[in-house]
Amino acid sequence: MSTTPEPTTDPSGTQGRGRWLGLAVLSLGVSIIIVDATVVNVALPTIIRDLGLGTTQAEWINSVYPLVFAALLLTAGRLGDRVGRRRVFLFGVVIFGLASLLAAASQSGGALIAARVLQGVGGAAILPSTLSSVNATFRGRDRAIAFGVWGSVIGGMAALGPLVGGWLVTDVSWRWIFLINVPIGLVCIAGALRFVPETKDEHAEPGIDWPGIVLSSLGLALFVFGLIEGQHYGWWGAKEAWSIGPLSASAGGVSPVPFAFALGVVGIGAFLGVEWRRQQAGRVALLDFRLFRLRSFSLGSATALLVSLGEFGILFVLPLFLQTVLGYSALKTGVVIAAMAAGAFVAGPGAAYFARRFGGRRVVTTGMFLEAVGVGAFALAASTTISEQEIAAILFVYGLGVGLATAQLTSVILIDVPPEHSGQASGLQSTARQLGSALGIAMLGTVLALSLGSFAQSELEGAGVPPARAHVTATAFENSLGTSLIGVRSVPGASAQVTALDDAYVSAVRRTGLLAAGFIVLGLLMSLALPRGKPDSERA
Repeated sequence: MSTTPEPTTDPSGTQGRGRWLGLAVLSLGVSIIIVDATVVNVALPTIIRDLGLGTTQAEWINSVYPLVFAALLLTAGRLGDRVGRRRVFLFGVVIFGLASLLAAASQSGGALIAARVLQGVGGAAILPSTLSSVNATFRGRDRAIAFGVWGSVIGGMAALGPLVGGWLVTDVSWRWIFLINVPIGLVCIAGALRFVPETKDEHAEPGIDWPGIVLSSLGLALFVFGLIEGQHYGWWGAKEAWSIGPLSASAGGVSPVPFAFALGVVGIGAFLGVEWRRQQAGRVALLDFRLFRLRSFSLGSATALLVSLGEFGILFVLPLFLQTVLGYSALKTGVVIAAMAAGAFVAGPGAAYFARRFGGRRVVTTGMFLEAVGVGAFALAASTTISEQEIAAILFVYGLGVGLATAQLTSVILIDVPPEHSGQASGLQSTARQLGSALGIAMLGTVLALSLGSFAQSELEGAGVPPARAHVTATAFENSLGTSLIGVRSVPGASAQVTALDDAYVSAVRRTGLLAAGFIVLGLLMSLALPRGKPDSERA
C-alpha cells in the first residue's frame, strides 16, 4: 500500500490558522448529523400526536435514518477518496439541509419518513468526509489535538441531542429540531469553501465499482434493518401480520427479520467475493483488503464495534428510565444527560495532551475504563430515589471516558492508513461503529424489554396481584418498554401496582446497564491488543 504524500489544494492558508478554522467547520458539520441521531427520541411523542401517526410509522421515523446512514457510509467514504472529500462533504451538507426543510414541513408520517431517508443520505456523505479530511490534513502533534476536537464533538453532541430536543419541543415546536439544521448548514458550506482544503486520492483508478456499491448498500441495509426491527416484528416468530413485496405472514408465522438477516448476510458475502475478485484483477474496487493487514486498523475497528454496543445501548435506555420511572420532563431529561456532554467536552483537549505524552492507546484504554465505571455505577446506583445530582455526576465520569476514548480510538485506527485511502478507511471504521450502535440498541433494547416483563410478573404477584392479571399487565409493560407505567400511575388505588412496576423497571435497568458495561469492558480488553505505538510527540 503506497504511502506517498497526498497532494492537496490549499486556498486559504490551511497550513496555519485556516486549517484549524477548517476543523471547526468540519466539526460543526458532524454536530448536526450526530444531534439528529438522538434528538428525535425526545420529540417523537409530540410528533405522533401532531401528525396522528401509527406505531409502525413512528418507529420508522426513528430507525430509517441510521439504517440509510449505515448502509451508505462505505460508499460515501470511497467516493470521497476518488472525487474529493470536501466536495462530498458539501454534497452531504446540501442534501441534509434540504431534507431537514422537508422534514420540518411534513404534514404526514410518509413525508417525514421520506425526509429522514434523505437525511440519512446526507449524513452518510458528511461523516467519513470529515474524518478523512482530518486524517489527511493533520500530522504529528496537531493530529492528536484535531482528533480530540472531532471526538469531543461526537461524544458531546450525542448527549446534547436530548437537551436540544427537549428545549425546542417544550418552548418552540418539534419542527425546529429540523429547521435549526438549515442555518448551521449554510455556515458549514461557506466555511468549507473558505477554510477546508480539497483532498483526494490522485492515483485512484478510473471507473466506478457499481456491483460493490449495490451489494454493500443492500447487504448492510438489510442487516441493520434486522437489528433495528427485531424487537418490533419478533426475532423469529412474527408478533403481528406483515407484508413486504411478495413476502407476507400472519401473526404467529415467520417474522421478516430472519429473511432480512439471511439476505443481508448473502449480500455482504457476495460483496466481499466481488471485491476480492475485482482487486485481484486490478480493477477499481470499493473495498481494499490491504487495509486489514494494518493491525491498528483491524483491531481498532473491532474495538470500536464492541464499545459502540455499550455506548449507544445505554443512551437508548437512559431517557426511558428518567422519564418513565423518575417522571422527568423531556427538557429535564436533556439537562441531566447534558452532564455527559460536559464530561466529553472537558476531556477532549486533555486527550490530545495525554496522547502526545503517552500515546493514543493508553488514552483509549483509560477512556474505556472510565466509561465502564460510569455505566456500571449507574446500573448499580439506579433506584426510584436516585437524585438528578447523583445521575449527573455519574454521567460526567462516563462523558470523560467518551471524550478520551472516542477521538483517540479513531486516531489509533487511522494512524497507519495512507492519506490517499483515508476516505475508505474512515467509511469502514464508521460503518463498524454504526453496526455496533444498531446491534447495541437492538440487544440492550431486547434485554430491557424481556427483563421488564419477567420482573414485572414477579413483582406484581409478590404484591398480591392475581397471576392472570399480573401476566396481562406485565405483557403490556414489556411491549411498551415500560411506558404503560405512566397510565397505571393515574389509576386510583393502584399504588401497590405502581410500586411493583417501579421496582421491576429498576431491576431491568440494572441488568441492562451491567450488560452495557460488560460490552465496554470487552472493548477495553480488545484495545489492549492494539499496537503500543509512540507518543504523538515523537511522531513527525
